[in-house]
Amino acid sequence: MAALLAFLAALSAKVLNDGDTWWHVAAGRLMIARRAVLHADPFSYTFAGAPWHTHEWLSQILLGGAFNLGGWSAVVVLTAAAAGLTAWLLARDLSRWIDGLPLLCLLAFGLMLGAGSLLARPHMLALPILEIWTAELLRARAQDRSPRWIVLLLMAVWANLHGGFMFGLAMIGPFALEALIAAVPAQRRAVALGWGAFGVAAAVMPLLSPDGIGTLLFPFHLVGMKSLAHIGEWAPASFATVQALEIVLLASLFVLFTRPVRVPILRAALLLLLLHLSLQHVRYEQMLGIIGALLLAAPLAGAYGQGETAPTGGAKPAAGLVVGLAAAVVVMVLAVGRFALPVVRGDGADVPISALAAVPAAIRQTPVLNDYEFGGFLIGQGVRPYIDSRADLYGDACLQAYGRMVSPDAAALSRVLEMRRVGWTLFRTGSPAIRAIEALPGWRRLYADRWAVVDVRH
Repeated sequence: MAALLAFLAALSAKVLNDGDTWWHVAAGRLMIARRAVLHADPFSYTFAGAPWHTHEWLSQILLGGAFNLGGWSAVVVLTAAAAGLTAWLLARDLSRWIDGLPLLCLLAFGLMLGAGSLLARPHMLALPILEIWTAELLRARAQDRSPRWIVLLLMAVWANLHGGFMFGLAMIGPFALEALIAAVPAQRRAVALGWGAFGVAAAVMPLLSPDGIGTLLFPFHLVGMKSLAHIGEWAPASFATVQALEIVLLASLFVLFTRPVRVPILRAALLLLLLHLSLQHVRYEQMLGIIGALLLAAPLAGAYGQGETAPTGGAKPAAGLVVGLAAAVVVMVLAVGRFALPVVRGDGADVPISALAAVPAAIRQTPVLNDYEFGGFLIGQGVRPYIDSRADLYGDACLQAYGRMVSPDAAALSRVLEMRRVGWTLFRTGSPAIRAIEALPGWRRLYADRWAVVDVRH
């Protein structure tokens, strides 16, 4: 299944169907060229030079480096390799508790929740670390020990790849408390010291980043923003159509109705927290899939009469070598196949290639007022946007003012067009802002297709 996921990801250009990929790649390439991490906005014209926390700098350098080596095909291969590695790690660790059909179903459901986030973005590169970290916490509890300190190195890397490291830190608490409750009184001091020392050391690891303490504080700043609910990946889950989350929830209820599944109370609370976050923000579904599958493996094994034994230490060295060589061969084959069929970028919901191509070079040099979702693409094409998806850079006040303006507030729209001396606009087809712009004197439509509309001054 891991090989199948990597194969599908490598052959599908859909992993590039996100405008943010463009600016992540652009940021990585710029950092490689400058040989320095970015600390100020180099892309927009509205916030040019403003402080910018590049918290995913390592992922961006990897994405930008891949692009420098082999264009979009290399970016796809890198993403496919991360997806395949995550699937393989998850299958390996689940099989230490459960096997047979329950294993296949649990693995399938875990990966299904992450399918919608299978995109060339930083979170994919951090996904293998999420799996390894969670599995180590579970093994530590199953073997009545504190986690191995070697995984702290992964936390240091994780904190420079993606902001999801904060949830990895948060998971230490429930497992440490579970260990403390389960310990006999004579051992509780040792347990508290072991898990406590690990937790403190893990919290120090994110400080090994260009922004130091800012890396630890950034996730709190981001989740505290009021404007996130209006951003696609931060939007709540929708059940208007059948989604992966609904399928998994129904399957889980079926098992609970027919089998005596017993999940330890703190782990059940962790699962419910992840479910709550996934219902609030679709971006958490992938995390729910990976962590949830690992948390449920032992309880499901018990429910299906397979026992709840402690996980084994892993595959034998010879078997591990064979698997490693096979994985290397798969990656090489996928890379050759992907480069033999280079990715050709076409128009998409967040990628208005034809619309931008229709804008004359002289007009393109003037300020643009753009759709929020098009900002990343414009950055990738060397055009300074009015706004893009770096919500932390723009802040609540700017995002809320922008939302009101394009709703549209014709007066506010007119003021911004004049104040910023905007020469052209680029909005998604159907955006209410288009009609308001074209109703203003001195504006006309230059280009339109199913994806985007360009208006210019005349």
